[in-house]
Amino acid sequence: MAKSKSIYVCSECGYESAKWYGKCPGCGEWNTMNEEVPVVASAGTASRSRGISRAVAVKDVVFEDEQRYHTGLGELDRVLGGGIVKGSIVLLGGDPGIGKSTILLQVCQFIGETCTILYVSGEESVRQIKLRADRLGVTSENLLLLSETHLENVLEQINAIRPDIVIVDSIQTMNSELTQSSPGSITQVRECTNALMHTAKDMEIPILLVGHVNKDGAIAGPKVLEHIVDAVLFFEGDRNMSYRILRAVKNRYGSTNEIGVFEMRDTGLCEVPNPSMMLLSGRPKNVSGSCVACIMEGTRPILAEVQGLVTPTCFGNPRRMSTGFDYNRMSLLLAVLEKRAGYFFSNQDAFLNVIGGLRLDEPAADLTVSLALVSSLKDVPVSQSVIAFGEVGLAGEIRAVSHAMERVKEAARLGFQRIILPQHNMKALMGLSLAGVELIPVRNVREAFEASLG
Repeated sequence: MAKSKSIYVCSECGYESAKWYGKCPGCGEWNTMNEEVPVVASAGTASRSRGISRAVAVKDVVFEDEQRYHTGLGELDRVLGGGIVKGSIVLLGGDPGIGKSTILLQVCQFIGETCTILYVSGEESVRQIKLRADRLGVTSENLLLLSETHLENVLEQINAIRPDIVIVDSIQTMNSELTQSSPGSITQVRECTNALMHTAKDMEIPILLVGHVNKDGAIAGPKVLEHIVDAVLFFEGDRNMSYRILRAVKNRYGSTNEIGVFEMRDTGLCEVPNPSMMLLSGRPKNVSGSCVACIMEGTRPILAEVQGLVTPTCFGNPRRMSTGFDYNRMSLLLAVLEKRAGYFFSNQDAFLNVIGGLRLDEPAADLTVSLALVSSLKDVPVSQSVIAFGEVGLAGEIRAVSHAMERVKEAARLGFQRIILPQHNMKALMGLSLAGVELIPVRNVREAFEASLG
C-alpha cells in the first residue's frame, strides 16, 4: 500500500504546496498553511455519479414564475432579496450565541406549513433540538430532524426524503469518508460544501448552511467556501445586547447592501421594522457631542446617533479611538477641521462612538461626525431637531451624496425640523415641500457649524 503524501493548503486563498511556508505565496498571509491529506479518487468517479452535463440554449430554459420561499420574517426576506431561491445554497455566519440556529428554527415554523424541511445537526442530538424548538414555539409537522455528521448519510437521506429545504448546522461538523482529514479541516469543509452544492443544483433544493467563525470574525475554513455558495449572511452585534444586525456580504440574487434588524427575546428573534426609531431611543437631550446621521443601507434610509467626546490629553500624543466608524477616516476629518476650520485637536483626546452597534461605512456620515466632534470640543450641544449628512472633502467643502430625497423624507418622518445637507443636493429636491421642515444647504464645514452650533 502506497504511503499517502500530505500537502499544505492556505486557509485564506486555498493555495496548495508540497512544503510548508510561513508566508503564503498566493495571498501573502502569514501562518495560514495547514497540513492536509489530498483526496484520492478514481478516474471518472465524479462523472459517473452525477452524469454528463449537456449545454442548453438560454431560450430553452424554462422555470416557474415563483422561485422563492418566503421565510415569514420580513427582515430576513429583505436581506435575501425577497426570499430563499430554489436550488440556492446560503451560508449563515456569526459569533457563538448570536442567534444563527434560533432564526433558522423560527423559519422552519413558517415554511413548514406548506413545505417539508430536513434539519441536519452535527452539534446537537434530536432531543436537544426538540427542547429548543419547544422554547421557540416550533411545532411544524413537516419539520424532520436528523443528527448526523457523515456527509454520505446526509446525502442518502436527502435523496430518500426529497425535502423542499435542507438546513445543515453546521458545515464545520460534516465529514466525508472520501477525505482522510479530520472534521472541520480545510479539505473537509471544501469537499462537503461542494457535494452539497451539487445536490442543491441537481435537485433544485435550497440548502442553508451554518458556518462557524474564527477569532478574527471571518468564517472558519477556506476562503473558497464563500465563493462556492450563492449568498453569505453575517450576524453582527454583541451577544450580551438584545439587538442583532443581519447583513448580506454576498448575494447572487439580491443586493449586498441590505440589512435586517432583530431583537433577541425569550421567545426568539423578533423583527425590528423601524430600525431608526430603535437606534435613536434613549438619546440624551441638551448634551454636547451628539448628532444624528442618515445613512443608506441598500434601499432603506437609517438614522443613527453619533457621539463624540473631546477632552484635554495628559499624554504627549493625544489618543484617538473610534467605534462603528473608520479610524483612519476619523483622523482625516480631524486634520480637515484643524486646517480648514480652525478647531485644534492636537492637544485633545478624541473618542467616537456609533450607538446601537451600527457601522457607518459611507461618506455621507462625514458631516455628522465632524459636528459631533466640534460640538464636544466647544461644549455646545447640537439641537435635538437638527440632522446632518454630507461628505467632507480635504478642502473643507461639503460634497453631494446619493439618495438625498429618501434621506430627507426619513428625517422628516421621524420629526426632525432642520436638515443640514450639501448645497449641490438642492437641485434634486426642487419642488419638495415638507410641512415644518427647513432645509439648510451648506457649501463648507464652517457654514455647517454656524447653522448647527450658532
